Amino acid sequence: MKYLPINNEVFTKNRKNFVLRLKPCSIAIFNANDEFPRSGDQSFLFKQNPDFFYLTGIDQEQSILILFPECPNPLYKEVLFLRQTNEHIAIWEGHKYTKEEAKLASGIKNVYWLSEFDVILQTIINYAEHIYINTNENDRYVHAVPYRDLRVFESLRAKYPLHKYERSALILRDLRVVKSATEIDLTKKACEITRDAFIRVLKFTQPGVTEYEIEAEITHEFLRQRATGHAYNPIIASGKNAIVLHYVDNNQVCKDGDVILFDFGAEYANYNADMSRSVPVNGRFTKRQRDVYDAVLRVMRAATKMIVAGTVLNDYHEEVGKIMTDELIGLGLLTKHDVAKQDPNVPAYKKYFMHGTSHHLGLDVHDFASRYKSFEVGNILTCEPGIYIAAEGLGIRIENNILITADGNIDLMADIPVEAEHIEEIMNG
Repeated sequence: MKYLPINNEVFTKNRKNFVLRLKPCSIAIFNANDEFPRSGDQSFLFKQNPDFFYLTGIDQEQSILILFPECPNPLYKEVLFLRQTNEHIAIWEGHKYTKEEAKLASGIKNVYWLSEFDVILQTIINYAEHIYINTNENDRYVHAVPYRDLRVFESLRAKYPLHKYERSALILRDLRVVKSATEIDLTKKACEITRDAFIRVLKFTQPGVTEYEIEAEITHEFLRQRATGHAYNPIIASGKNAIVLHYVDNNQVCKDGDVILFDFGAEYANYNADMSRSVPVNGRFTKRQRDVYDAVLRVMRAATKMIVAGTVLNDYHEEVGKIMTDELIGLGLLTKHDVAKQDPNVPAYKKYFMHGTSHHLGLDVHDFASRYKSFEVGNILTCEPGIYIAAEGLGIRIENNILITADGNIDLMADIPVEAEHIEEIMNG
């Protein structure tokens, strides 16, 4: 891992909070993510299962966690299983956790090699009544390939058909959304790295550079500061490319007079930043570009004020839509007549602002959370309104990451340039 060590107290606390919500006489089993084949004998870079990392701090493939708080054998109340290294693995793949390193990283005292998992599980599982399985229940996820936890579930159900199977996701959905002080600090670090990368590309961008050259500058800054890399595929969308919400080709030349929509964020210690900015290629907004930019910025600031404890996501989106509607009328993109005759299920503003304003942020960029539960203290959400005008080849999106506290909220990206004048000043400095 490139990132600095994390105090294991956060993972110890996460496990304690999790087991407190288990039914009596329960065992919970968590698996590291699969390693995904890329081609031939190559695999994609390993990315840890966020729930597994949340409970262990272990960033290594082929790892298993067992939590069995009422286990009659105290050795197995909390157990971590790791892939045992050998000379061949050390030569071809490099260093793997030792047992002592894993204990230090996770706070788990009982660490065994993966080869011992089946025997140990067999000796304890029949003393449990409930078996908790960790399934991916993020409502943005569409199941296509049976991942490791699902395969393990099928195997366990065949061996132990009379146990009662439960869903760990119901517990984790409530726990993961409320960030601890350590998680907030790691997210702040990701935001700081993202800020530095943005300022770097402001100074680099000019007519004639390519979108992929800008992407390279961002990647350089991320890796230079110990980020794992990008939190998601970066969007470097110049001109009409900004109309494509998830444009990731990043292969065009940036032209004089166009605006570039940036949407990128650093991943640090598995925690993510998610930032959007829109900047003029030549360092100066035209009047029309500036008018649209300022309209989006006003919507973002109004929306940010609503990101507080007690707000309901769907109600919030509806209120933001009303604010956006007024701005679109002011820009001449909608008329009051358009609004009066609109279909309430498909508001007129959706022609120019077709996505949601906010999503939860954390170990997943679109973090695991209920879209029907009120916002809580400790939540981190994005705020990302946008206006996309296909006829003008212009797309503007502005996005910051907002932490909810007991006293309101804190903009974790408040130090990232956002005012049009500030952006122009840096680009022409």
